[in-house]
Amino acid sequence: MSFRPLHDRVLIRRIEQESKTKGGIIIPDTAKEKPQEGEVVAVGPGTRDEQGRLHAPDVKAGDRVMFGKWSGSEIKIDGAEFLVMKESDIIGVLETSLA
Repeated sequence: MSFRPLHDRVLIRRIEQESKTKGGIIIPDTAKEKPQEGEVVAVGPGTRDEQGRLHAPDVKAGDRVMFGKWSGSEIKIDGAEFLVMKESDIIGVLETSLA
């Protein structure tokens, strides 16, 4: 099954965080917070302004993004969990430096 977000909505797969601290302490699942980092899977076409012009989103599939703790709606597609949120709920794009 495929999913295509509408308007300025974005489909995101959460990126799971380490289950162990730097000191080696294992964090149980019940004590973990949901990650606020994810990978963009699909992006809608964008929004239209008052003149009818389409404004494309700034994120694209494959981008690694940060979002608010309570952002988006959780959905399941073929047994996998995703978040659907408006592009404005995304705080920023994480970029890796090769230096």
